Amino acid sequence: MDDATNRTSDSALPLPDLVEARLAGDRKLSAPAKALVREALGDAGDAEGGTRTSAGPVYLGNIEVTGFRGVGAKALLKLKPKPGVTLVVGRNGSGKSSIAEAIETLFTGTNAHCSGRHPGHAVRWRNLHQGERTVVEAKLTVEGDPSPSTLTRTWTGDAFTDSEAVLKRPGQGTVPLQQVGWEQATRTHRPFLSYADLDNLINGKPSEMYDNIAAILGLDALNAAARRLTAAKKELDAVVNAEKDRKPLLHAALEEVGHDDRALKALMAMEEKDGPDHGVLDALIAGAPTADEGRLREARLEAAAETESPDLDRVGAAVDALRIAVADVGDLKGTAAADAHSRAALLRAALDHNDRHADDTACPVCGAEQALDREWAAQAEAQIAALLREAAAVREAEARLRTATRALHDLVVTPREIPAALAEPWKTWGDCRRITDPVELAERALKAAVTLTDACAIVAGAAREELAAMDERWHAVAGLLAEWTNLSREADAAKPRRTEVNAALNWVKKLTTEVRDLRVNAFEGHTQRIWEKLRRQSSVDLTRVGLHGSERATVRKLVMDVTVDDTEASALGVMSQGELHSLALSLFLPRAATADSPFGFVVIDDPVQSMDPAKVDGLAQVLDELGRDRQVVVFTHDTRLPHAFRSQGLPVTVLKVERGEQSKVHVTCDTDPVKEAVDNAMALARTENCSETALRHVLPSLCREALATALVEAAWLRRNRTGLPAEDLQAAVDTTERLLPLASFALFDDGSVHSDEEVKESFRSLYGRESTVLIHQCQQGAHPGGFLPQDPVAFVRKVEDLAHRIRKPEVNA
Repeated sequence: MDDATNRTSDSALPLPDLVEARLAGDRKLSAPAKALVREALGDAGDAEGGTRTSAGPVYLGNIEVTGFRGVGAKALLKLKPKPGVTLVVGRNGSGKSSIAEAIETLFTGTNAHCSGRHPGHAVRWRNLHQGERTVVEAKLTVEGDPSPSTLTRTWTGDAFTDSEAVLKRPGQGTVPLQQVGWEQATRTHRPFLSYADLDNLINGKPSEMYDNIAAILGLDALNAAARRLTAAKKELDAVVNAEKDRKPLLHAALEEVGHDDRALKALMAMEEKDGPDHGVLDALIAGAPTADEGRLREARLEAAAETESPDLDRVGAAVDALRIAVADVGDLKGTAAADAHSRAALLRAALDHNDRHADDTACPVCGAEQALDREWAAQAEAQIAALLREAAAVREAEARLRTATRALHDLVVTPREIPAALAEPWKTWGDCRRITDPVELAERALKAAVTLTDACAIVAGAAREELAAMDERWHAVAGLLAEWTNLSREADAAKPRRTEVNAALNWVKKLTTEVRDLRVNAFEGHTQRIWEKLRRQSSVDLTRVGLHGSERATVRKLVMDVTVDDTEASALGVMSQGELHSLALSLFLPRAATADSPFGFVVIDDPVQSMDPAKVDGLAQVLDELGRDRQVVVFTHDTRLPHAFRSQGLPVTVLKVERGEQSKVHVTCDTDPVKEAVDNAMALARTENCSETALRHVLPSLCREALATALVEAAWLRRNRTGLPAEDLQAAVDTTERLLPLASFALFDDGSVHSDEEVKESFRSLYGRESTVLIHQCQQGAHPGGFLPQDPVAFVRKVEDLAHRIRKPEVNA
């Protein structure tokens, strides 16, 4: 079996089984994407038919309507809950459409008129004469249940949407309608077709027409899944696009920051090959140093701003101490105190010599004998002690000088890093450590310290100002950076899921297109079969029905190709309104009639409008065929449809709706058209003091209508037996104004118009000699002179008897 055959057989599966079969056979779609498909489809088991509440389809029984639109007090529509066609007829304003809309609202909670979806806008939904209570109730027969169920919708508020519906089933209690599982089925197998819906099927926008047909193809669940996945993709796209959209703005803002290493670092971190380095960005946002300590320029500015200049107070004190020490040493120069140390040293040297040469008393310098004796030694010791005391003052002054020099040198400290602008004054200050002359040191150190302090103040102030400006610019962009970093993280997290969602969406779209095309093919065949019956006297052949595009496509439309006398054309461009309505019915009925629908009924409101008589007969045949396994309820004000059923011998139940005062609506079994015409004629014949004009013209015309109706019914019965073209009979019915040519089709099998004499002879043979006289008298009513019967009541009774005999199948067999 090839793939095409597999696909065709799969498409007949219930949607959940079809999806699972396709997912199981798809090796390319990832497991997460498959999970997304299942999640998006949700309760797809209800997608095509809704949750079945029974073993068999649901049929409508008695319908009770109270206080809804044109219905005031409770109105009862008695329906037979089984397959067959029921026509609910009534003039405009009788309340029939109110009942039709009530049935639709009972099941769906809405309808085109009351919700405002109709082009005529919303109408008043609560009846003016029954304002306190609005209720719609239906008895439902479900095959397999032992007794009927009851579906009730009650309005609890002033808004049309303020209603609640419950279903009571035998042996299963009462549950809210939304729990029954029909909600999706009312869209997929929509059993309701109002005139507004009929019009929208073929007169809406191309996309609306597409959506209407897509819904009745049972694609709602797949389309809903596509919508969910599209919404999810849109959210993920928004996250990713938000990061992309903000990135150029952040780039521009960072570049405007200027020579700030943080901005450069942020730009580099944003453009990492494997994606943004969020760690670096977080550190920049938090103000922490980056990993490589790369803020060189900012560090230099901070160094300049924080560089400590020499302490002028300490330098000044050290210079003052040095100068005092220099002065003290200077004051002692040239005094006895300054030479005392030298003299003491000289005497100490003499004593040392004397100690080494104790036997030699001569002076080693002048040679005097007996000069270095013991007495001299004692005197020298005493003199040395005195001289050393004098030299101590000099030593202390010199020590203070050395200390003051060292203290000043110690204040000359050069930092490890020096801003370029301070290099020269710092060098001058540092050179002071190499000056040994205390006087020069005091002078140059003080000058260098003052100059350096002033320079440091200037450079630090400028650095602080620039740092403040940089911080201000950075803080302005740091918020944007933080926001983008969060978006970047979200985008990184969203990208893998977006890929999966996109794959799931494409998969669902592909399956939707495939199922749509397969179902359209089957749908198209049924549509064309229906169209062939509805196209009576039309030169339009329907060649193709299809859907172009997809639910979310910008351009999507319903394609209806036709040929007019073998010339290709677009249906919407060449069809009349009646043909378009016939086409709309051809589009609607196939899906409503599918076997998987939980509804055994179809409710159609006003389908006959704009149809010519031939198409009405075709519609009767379509409805009859549908009614063989469906309960078909048609609401119409057009009496041609009941006539089309009767004239073709098609089984039908006709109910008549009438509206009285205070919106009291009554539904009765309709009398047949012959009896109705006879009854109207009899009422006129029995009217006291009836005008001669009415008796001369109206009365014969009413009797003629009764005979014409009977003849047409007999003609259709004969046509159905003989198989003659229905178009010929319909053409005769549409064109002849005389009864005798019309009678040819009721009396002869060849389907041609016989001469008046042949028709009269056959009439006299079948119905007596007076029958042709009655026909002539009824026909005279349409002429200027008319016909005035001597006994109006007797005349009507004769016409009634003749019509009755004409309608007997055994008479005209």
